[in-house]
Amino acid sequence: MRWTLSDIESIYALPLLTLVQKASAIHQTHQDPQEVQVCTLLSIKTGGCSEDCAYCPQAARYQTDINVQALMKKEDVLAYAEKAKAAGSTRFCMGAAWREVRDNRDFDRVLEMVKGVNQMGMEVCCTLGMLTAEQAQKLADAGLHAYNHNLDTSKEHYGDIITTRTYEDRLETLENVRQAGVTVCCGGIIGLGETHQDRIQMLHTLSNLPKVPESVPINALVPVKGTPLGENSKVDIWDMVRMIATARILMPQTMVRLSAGRNDMSIAEQALCFLAGANSIFAGDKLLTTPNPAFDEDQAMFELLGLKPRVAFKEEPEAAEAHA
Repeated sequence: MRWTLSDIESIYALPLLTLVQKASAIHQTHQDPQEVQVCTLLSIKTGGCSEDCAYCPQAARYQTDINVQALMKKEDVLAYAEKAKAAGSTRFCMGAAWREVRDNRDFDRVLEMVKGVNQMGMEVCCTLGMLTAEQAQKLADAGLHAYNHNLDTSKEHYGDIITTRTYEDRLETLENVRQAGVTVCCGGIIGLGETHQDRIQMLHTLSNLPKVPESVPINALVPVKGTPLGENSKVDIWDMVRMIATARILMPQTMVRLSAGRNDMSIAEQALCFLAGANSIFAGDKLLTTPNPAFDEDQAMFELLGLKPRVAFKEEPEAAEAHA
């Protein structure tokens, strides 16, 4: 189904409880509402990025408390992945603060990391910046399950947040990923000074891609001192709930991921997000460079809310059998 802008505006503007009820009903029809996928995100190369993303403490041009770290060793990454798997994660994402992937020894090392995590039976995801078609294919051949490359905001607001690459650059990387047969993880961030219309337009773009993303992270800005958006206000929980519910209605089969900003939410607030259709979280003490709830806190929340972790490769029985 192709959603028009006016369709999405009408859904987004519903009274909040009506919106959540509608999203919850759709979620129950298309997903198991008790299942939540637990993911872990590790920064395998931190800081020193040449981009100027206004929200990001890893940009080299901003004075933040981030310590620049070179690409991690494969053995250390795989040890971290093993620890994440033991704690209940079924998806492991590796993030590198690069503008784009370069064909060099670092990329070769990342390919080896992908192979290693894939062999553990986890869904392996990467977020490494812009990719060529050839690089996307190399990642696919190494066993990459998903590639994250967020739109961040609407095309109209994008130039106020990033000037070092275009919206079209992002869409081109998504197309390269898709053509390589890798699943797409693509969402955005709210709290960047955007309007409600910008949020609606971003959801319009996401839901009308040639193929809907299998994974859509909804992030709340975590303001970091030293970045241009360091003084922005905390995102209201009701804005997060509205975004998650609208995304769920527009993309019923998609994993809607409650991502950055979760550390500031109470269990009750997170429960509202699950009720609105979120069915994935990131676990572990950090989300790249921002604080995140610990594994044991999430386990207690799952028990309280009656949630259960989603298995890896659930939508791909053949892949699940291959990793069994």
